[in-house]
Amino acid sequence: MIPVAEFKQFTEQQPAFKVLKPWWDVLAEYITVAMLMIGVFGCTLQVTQDKIICLPSHVPRENLSETPCGALPRAISGDSEDLRELSGLKNNLDLQQYSFINQLCYETALHWYAKYFPYLVVIHTLIFMVCTSFWFKFPGTSSKIEHFISILGKCFDSPWTTRALSEVSGENHKGASGRVPAAAIVGTGKAGESEKVLTEPEKVVMEPPAVTLLDKKEGEQAKALFEKVKKFRVHVEEGDILYTMYIRQTVLKVCKFLAILIYNVIYVEKISFLVACQVETAEVTGYASFCCNHTKAHLFAKLAFCYISFVCVYGLTCLYTLYWLFHRPLKEYSFCSVREETGMGDIPDVKNDFAFMLHLIDQYDSLYSKRFAVFLSEVSESRLKQLNLNHEWTAEKLRQKLQRNGRERLELALCMLPGLPDTVFELSEIEALKLEAICDITFPPTLSQLVHLEELSLLHSPAKLPFSSFVFLRDRLKVVRVKCEELREVPLWVFGLRGLEELHLEGLFPAELSRAANLESLKELKLLKSLSLRSNAGKVPPSVTDVAGHLQRLSIHNDGARLLTLNGLKKLMALRELELVGCGLERIPHAVFSLAALQELDLKDNHLRSIEEILSFQHCRKLVTLKLWHNQIAYVPEHIRKLKGLEQLYLSHNKLETLPSQLCFCTNLRLLDISHNGLRSLPQEVSYLQNLQHLAVSYNALEGLPEELFFCQKLRTLLLGYNHLSQLSPRVASLQALSRLELKGNRLEALPEELGNCGGLKKSGLLVEEALYEGLPAEVREKMEEE
Repeated sequence: MIPVAEFKQFTEQQPAFKVLKPWWDVLAEYITVAMLMIGVFGCTLQVTQDKIICLPSHVPRENLSETPCGALPRAISGDSEDLRELSGLKNNLDLQQYSFINQLCYETALHWYAKYFPYLVVIHTLIFMVCTSFWFKFPGTSSKIEHFISILGKCFDSPWTTRALSEVSGENHKGASGRVPAAAIVGTGKAGESEKVLTEPEKVVMEPPAVTLLDKKEGEQAKALFEKVKKFRVHVEEGDILYTMYIRQTVLKVCKFLAILIYNVIYVEKISFLVACQVETAEVTGYASFCCNHTKAHLFAKLAFCYISFVCVYGLTCLYTLYWLFHRPLKEYSFCSVREETGMGDIPDVKNDFAFMLHLIDQYDSLYSKRFAVFLSEVSESRLKQLNLNHEWTAEKLRQKLQRNGRERLELALCMLPGLPDTVFELSEIEALKLEAICDITFPPTLSQLVHLEELSLLHSPAKLPFSSFVFLRDRLKVVRVKCEELREVPLWVFGLRGLEELHLEGLFPAELSRAANLESLKELKLLKSLSLRSNAGKVPPSVTDVAGHLQRLSIHNDGARLLTLNGLKKLMALRELELVGCGLERIPHAVFSLAALQELDLKDNHLRSIEEILSFQHCRKLVTLKLWHNQIAYVPEHIRKLKGLEQLYLSHNKLETLPSQLCFCTNLRLLDISHNGLRSLPQEVSYLQNLQHLAVSYNALEGLPEELFFCQKLRTLLLGYNHLSQLSPRVASLQALSRLELKGNRLEALPEELGNCGGLKKSGLLVEEALYEGLPAEVREKMEEE
């Protein structure tokens, strides 16, 4: 016999594909195997045994229509005396003639259905098999199915799935034991999560759920699975080719079933045991009509009945499949029950082919979709990231990153991490925490372990703060820095830190709100002394007046956006330092002159061309530092001499070509920076600046220095680089306090050996070309190189 295994290639699939076979497909598969066995059995009999046996008919030709195969022998009745010996008819045919007649009658007299019945069964069954498994073989669908099965198996077996479900189960069990929600998250203005507080009378001692431990390798594998699921979901949800292909092959099977059923019912009666055969073979055999016996007719009739029964059952499964496909929306899948059971409320619903495959999975085992849903939950992913973070960033590794910042605080800086490691809160010695490009931070209650924390920087790192942690930080934090895309993203809890002394905000106002420049109220910040705002404000934020009584420093960096209204500055009577950088100012704002306590003013990177208003600074009697650098100032007015208390003046990066001698009457000047201008000379009155310690005139066009300059005995830093100086006066030796001298980029041919008499000047403080330095006498060089 022909083995059925030879046909398995038509239906052979990967064993893992069984999860996509609902019960009706499994039943149909067994039915096709039974039908195939019927067909193979019939074909085997057809091939190995005689198909038909024929004998010549002795009935006259005119009576053949009445009795096709002649009169059957009848029992001879009568007395025993009348019995006589019966003998067969003599046909006078040899074996070859019988074989010829059998073959000829089989081909011409037997009905095609009776001849080819077993072959038809095999062909129809193979078509059924192909229709059932076609979507597992078609390239457009098989690739998606294989990918899905691969991911599904990994998700099902992943230790993270077990851990996540166990944790959720434990939390739900705890929630049912009497814990009640209490304080809300203090976040970014949106509805936050809630903490769970257990009151003393309700405390219940419970065993924690058994949760498997994940090592680093398993955590990385689970992380990779989350990425695969995300990409696969995006890819599969784009189309519905799997759903469409399954419908098409089911419809094809129904049509095939109807066609087979109809023609089999019609032709099954054509399978008869006796067959009359009339052929023109008288010249060869001597007979023209024969009576033939279809030897397998009885068996084929029984097999046909069985086959039609199996086809009917198969057809019913196909009809049920169509009903299942169309009576419910299979292109949508809701995880509602999974969300309720697991407590993961963020598991999204899916659609199209993704939804269809999950519906099929549920017919096999709904546990698969439940475990698969873990990898669709962002909450689950964030928990995994947190676990991996804690594996990667141990307390010892974080402790190695601790450094002293500019304020001499012990700082931990973390950048571009997927989250905030819990191990951070084990380092109780941290004084400053800097978080940059870390998304969706939620500070845990363990934040209270950072008892020395005074400074917090959140740079593009939105953060939520539970109420208990907010209470902990409210009076402890002294400095907060927040940088974000828009200022409305600044967490609201920042404006409730009543112990805050410095607040630095960086971000843009939306275009429609930039003129109003509204910030949250600062009334709670009772101790705020310094406020820095880097934005595109159209005016000084009105809420600044909330801290007018104690604000000492205000810095506004507008990055070129024009600051139109500054009247709010007049109320800041305690202000000592004011920075208006990049604010598009063309004049010194009049509001500044009302600040009686002002000590330092910085107007860097504006569009100042004239500073005639400088005379009004005489009302700011405490002003000691004036920074007018990086502007377009072409001259300095003579009444600058009125600023007797000025100690530091920055005029670099302007368009000055001359300096008025009246500038030298500001006799308290200790620092004068006029570098990066077009100055050709210095006034001789520079000798009046007896308190001058720092003079910067680099990058100008000076061709010489006045001898009076060397009367400034307190001068420590003299920057003369990149001018047109051709010589340096020997009187430089009178500058005994000089410790830094820059001469690079000039036209000097030699250095005066009197440089050796500048007791404070060493080689490290002399910036000059190496050739000029080597031109000094050896004893001068040795003296300058002494420690």
